[in-house]
Parts: sequence; structure tokens; C-alpha cells
Amino acid sequence: LLVIEALGPVIDWHQRGLVLLGPGLTSDPRCHFVNADFFALAKSEFGFNPGQPRRRFHAVLLDIDHSPRDLLHSSNGAFYEPAGLRALVAHLYPGGVFALWSDEAPDDEFMDALGGAFSSCRAHVVTFPNPLTESDSASTVYVACL
Repeated sequence: LLVIEALGPVIDWHQRGLVLLGPGLTSDPRCHFVNADFFALAKSEFGFNPGQPRRRFHAVLLDIDHSPRDLLHSSNGAFYEPAGLRALVAHLYPGGVFALWSDEAPDDEFMDALGGAFSSCRAHVVTFPNPLTESDSASTVYVACL
């Protein structure tokens, strides 16, 4: 498992056990944290693992922006366009999977972009009890396969 995290303090929280799953992840020799910009690595020819350039992955799971349209930073937007998704495909094995969490309803334009880079894609609406609002909330999980 390779975790790409842009914020060094978040990695530190995991290492210090301040995050619930932190001790289990940081003590597992199969798990490695990389302090880097996911979006920069996704578009680079060298990929996500600085120690193993051009390494491919079976799956990339992403939870950074609120949605493909509601971005934490405007520079992230290029990733959700066809060219950005095609760059990601270069880092996946044949048959690889990309999954993305979104806090919004399914986005037809993003589904079209996924369809241009992957052989299949689906948007799954996931409803869950939200203890903060004391009601149900819904998110979308996009799953795209090569």
C-alpha cells in the first residue's frame, strides 16, 4: 500500500498514533507513506513511487477533492479532464481499477471523461447514517476499470 499525502503533518499524525488506523498502517511493512502532490505524480512519467520509478499499480483509490467540480485547489481540475485521466492510466496495470470518492451526486461530464480513458466506469451512490447531521447522507464512488 502506497499512501500519497501532500501534508507532512498528516503523515506525522499517523506515525504518532493520533489517527485511529495510524499505528496499524505505519507498523505494517507493506504500507509506505509518501509526502508529495498526488496530482503532480499522476501526470509525471515516473509515477507515484519515488523509490520505484514507472511502477504500475493494480488500483488507485482517491479521496482528495470534494468532487471532480468542487476542488480544494483549482490546479487539481486538470486531473479530472480526459488528458489527466489518460495520464493516470499509464500508472495502472492492464485490468487496473481507479476509484474516486465524491461528496456530490454523479456527474455526467466526469463520467464521459472516465469513459474516454477507461473501458468501463460506473457511479455508485452510497447512502450512510451521518452522526453529525443525525440523518442519512449520500456520496458517490466512481469506479473505472481498464
